[in-house]
Amino acid sequence: MTGRFPIEDVSPVVSCGRYPAKAVVDEPVPVSARAYREGHDALGCNVVWAGPDGASRPFTRMRPGEPGQDRWHATIAPDAVGSWTFSVEAFQDPYLTWQNAVTKKIAAGQGPEDLANDLAEGARVLAAARGLVPAADRPRVADALTALVDTDLPLAQRVGPALALADLLWEHPVRELVTAGDTYSIWVDRKRALYSAWYEFFPRSEGAVGGRSGTFATATERLPGVAAMGFDVLYLPPIHPIGRVNRKGPNNALTAGPTDVGSPWAIGAAEGGHDTIHPDLGTPADFRAFIQAAAAQGLEVAMDLALQCAPDHPWVTEHPEWFTTRADGSIAYAENPPKKYQDIYPVNFDNDPEGIRAEVLRVVLHWV
Repeated sequence: MTGRFPIEDVSPVVSCGRYPAKAVVDEPVPVSARAYREGHDALGCNVVWAGPDGASRPFTRMRPGEPGQDRWHATIAPDAVGSWTFSVEAFQDPYLTWQNAVTKKIAAGQGPEDLANDLAEGARVLAAARGLVPAADRPRVADALTALVDTDLPLAQRVGPALALADLLWEHPVRELVTAGDTYSIWVDRKRALYSAWYEFFPRSEGAVGGRSGTFATATERLPGVAAMGFDVLYLPPIHPIGRVNRKGPNNALTAGPTDVGSPWAIGAAEGGHDTIHPDLGTPADFRAFIQAAAAQGLEVAMDLALQCAPDHPWVTEHPEWFTTRADGSIAYAENPPKKYQDIYPVNFDNDPEGIRAEVLRVVLHWV
């Protein structure tokens, strides 16, 4: 912050500005701050905000909140997805100062001679305001200025037109001693980020017959029915190869039968890991067609990013350091005592955080 007036406790701000606040396109975003000054002169505040294109949006004046709290409020409505910025400015408002003083002095019975300096100050402010208001309103300001300096007019007629400019000069104020606060960011998402109805959808279960797995192609036939129920998003459990080592049977049984498919969350086998589609479900081309068919029904597809592995996941062989090794030298499987999940190895993110992050990023971008 640089300038004359303190600006504190700005909102919305996340973790002192280290992270952006969140908003949604066309949803109102309340902005507030605490700003104050000494003395009786009027203080004003406004929000300066800019869109992802860097272009500033219209000046937004802030209004004072509860008396004695020194808190100011405004609302902005970002209209595009992306990173927005905003800051709060505080300034001296000479018109409000003049309006307040003149109104009180006239009410107290003071005449033109007593108000000579006030009238001159008002003329100075209106002369500055004339270049700040929209072109269509400039004649009003010019007429008010002419009246204010006309000593032949009664006092009420001299000050009346100037006092009538209150609303106009609220929206287009004369600003002095402008103080610029810190700049903060707001990430604005599309409207579906605000709310949506998710449907958990197992492609393997759609069209499965006689022990034969459903596929992306057979699952596509169910999409109109899901959309008709009012859902927005299809949530897919992991669609990757399922491990064969320590594969579980029904109800977490330790032994799987020859037709048991195992848990989709026991990810990885000889066919591949998190960047591979289970061959029973189809090909990448089939998956793209499924996504396109969902989109045609107004549905988006959300994939489960489950960062865990079956014992035969390629990561286990290629990067054993990404897992926890127990005292006997074996890799620790998942446990939620007293439950045991011998078919799943949790990733130990402390062992190689940079390497794991790079691989997870690669997987995410692969699906993107």
